[in-house]
Amino acid sequence: MADWITVLVRTLGTVFLTFFLASAGALGATPFSFYVVPQYSAIALSEDWEPLLRRLTEDTGVEFELKIAASIPKFETEFLQAVPDFVYLNPYHMVMANQAHGYLPLIRNTKNLSGILLARKDGPFKTAQDLDGQTIAFPSPNAFGASLYMRALLTESVGIDFTARYVTTHPNVYRHVLRNNAAAGGTVVVAFNNELPAVVEQLGIIYQTPDLASHPLAVHPRVPEAMRQKVTQALLKLTQDDAGRELLVGARIAKPILADYERDYFLLVKLQLEKYLVLEDK
Repeated sequence: MADWITVLVRTLGTVFLTFFLASAGALGATPFSFYVVPQYSAIALSEDWEPLLRRLTEDTGVEFELKIAASIPKFETEFLQAVPDFVYLNPYHMVMANQAHGYLPLIRNTKNLSGILLARKDGPFKTAQDLDGQTIAFPSPNAFGASLYMRALLTESVGIDFTARYVTTHPNVYRHVLRNNAAAGGTVVVAFNNELPAVVEQLGIIYQTPDLASHPLAVHPRVPEAMRQKVTQALLKLTQDDAGRELLVGARIAKPILADYERDYFLLVKLQLEKYLVLEDK
């Protein structure tokens, strides 16, 4: 009997060890996909995020593969199909991803997000009301502060009619306004502050949205809890050294804090912004 028990214990131990090693090997061999909302060019996003992911790999021992979709509509298709393991996305995308697949936010920047409407300083448009009947440029339909929330407020609160023109990125918005291809353009404060001074000095803010919680880094629930915690803590610890702080600034998460879906993003459900969503499969 004792010999039978010994054999059983050894067999079960071998099976468990094989399973454990296989699981560990699978995690090490297959990088976690890490998607970033393409609100800037792929080159700019790679320059900002690749160094951060390399540092994250050094600090966690886990590989990450940066994925940049060709457009925001394509990006939306990816997370609505639950493709990303980790994903940096805008606040209303967070709502969409949570409702579709249970994605949860891990961290966000301390500073809140605010959308702004820009017009040429030397032009005739000085207030949002002046834009009635005009063309307004936006980076994409569902860019949150710059477009989705902005269009809802201009329609429902300001009460104007306008033609929306979607021009892919924030820099393209500025150039459309400067070239008089649009009367005004929607963007966000953080993006505008990072623009070239020669562009900034020619544009003025004529409308601003209320502040809301900023873009979070979210995770799909299939990623183990231990891995979520490891990534979260590694990102928060980057604030403790100069090199880490520089990486966070580049990724626009200069002062990361823990994010909470109910506290930070569930309130967006009450705004009923779904009627302003434009979903495309591109």
